[in-house]
Amino acid sequence: MNADIVVALTGAGLDPVEVERIVRTALDEDLGPSRLDVTSVATIPDDQADTADLVARADGVLAGLAVAAAVFDQVSPRTKWKDKARDGERVARGDVLATVTGPTRALLTAERTALNLLCRMSGVATHTRAWADALAGSKTTVLDTRKTTPGLRILEKYAVRAGGGTNKRMGLYDVAMIKDNHKLAAGGLTAAYRRVRESFPDVAVQVEVTTVAEAVESVEAGATFLLCDNMSPALLREVVAAVGDRAELEATGGLTLEVAPEYAATGVDYLSVGALTHSSPILDIALDLRP
Repeated sequence: MNADIVVALTGAGLDPVEVERIVRTALDEDLGPSRLDVTSVATIPDDQADTADLVARADGVLAGLAVAAAVFDQVSPRTKWKDKARDGERVARGDVLATVTGPTRALLTAERTALNLLCRMSGVATHTRAWADALAGSKTTVLDTRKTTPGLRILEKYAVRAGGGTNKRMGLYDVAMIKDNHKLAAGGLTAAYRRVRESFPDVAVQVEVTTVAEAVESVEAGATFLLCDNMSPALLREVVAAVGDRAELEATGGLTLEVAPEYAATGVDYLSVGALTHSSPILDIALDLRP
């Protein structure tokens, strides 16, 4: 992978090896066992070169430029990429986001894979920015969840960050989350919490609660991070009053942009929104060859 792309990915908090794997898988899906773009091979001379612009077709927030660049680089290291915007920036319809020069076959072969990733990531960033804007002026931050597209988690969670949100856990391995089924299987909330602490003393633990009593039981057991599931704003205010500063509080379940300020006003620290990654529409971006 081009050294400049590696630097850009690393600076974004993305593992270049993982991005390269994702890109390879996406290209394999598009090119098949023959590794050919039959249309471009048939219609374009091997020695033809061109320049293309990546252009926003809608207003939004950009995320994934270095990932898109990695696609072109993997198709042909002879392509040259130049950013015209930055991840996290608001862009407008008609803005040129990047320029790529190289073998025409390579540009058109990489086009759809690069755009699939860039449009998806920018769509997540755009949706996340709407939540961040709705929570502006409060202490509440929007969080993502594990409801991500299989195989694209690191990219979608990066896009959340680019949009002004915060990542929660990356997977089942880095944060223990005690949900209702865990409580039931372990014989109760306190028993489940103690088992996790004994088995994995260095792993952060969050406890899902649905009542004020469960919230109090959790903090008395030692929990410092509570997930308040499907609570009304009135009930959340009761939990905030009962818990005080003994734990961070996250609200989730049935949240919309319209009610986000009301939930933030309860004093919770976070709102977690699965829709950031499972329901964000893409940001329309196109690749246009220059005449």
